[in-house]
Amino acid sequence: MRLCLFPFVAAVLLSGCQTGTDALTTSAAPSTLTGPAASAIAGDMAGRYAEQAGSTATPIRLHNDASDFATALEAALKGWGFTVVTDDKARSLKDTAKPIELAYSLIDVDGQVLARLSSETLELGRAYSVSSGGATPASPLSLMKRN
Repeated sequence: MRLCLFPFVAAVLLSGCQTGTDALTTSAAPSTLTGPAASAIAGDMAGRYAEQAGSTATPIRLHNDASDFATALEAALKGWGFTVVTDDKARSLKDTAKPIELAYSLIDVDGQVLARLSSETLELGRAYSVSSGGATPASPLSLMKRN
């Protein structure tokens, strides 16, 4: 009886274990997102990021992406005073501070787009209602700060 109990106890103890990772998700945007909607979402998320991040002295590194959202996010962050570098330019920044890696994801869910910006210390999320002319926030901002 004791031998039958050991695998059960081991399984219970190990079921609570999980592997953490410090890696950010890769950046991705749905292909159905139009230019005006991508610009509206990027502008809003960049503004909220600027409010929470505070300092614009450290450059931001974005993954090189040809989507409308990546282009709009880069422009919006520059509009808030951030220095934005892509994968290629980040290698040449040896003299300046290490760039903050910023990843994003946009997911279509039930007629809305869920947007997320992630860095090592900050994560923002919000749902948007998308129309042909743009996008409007459909939820409050979700904010998580890490130490």
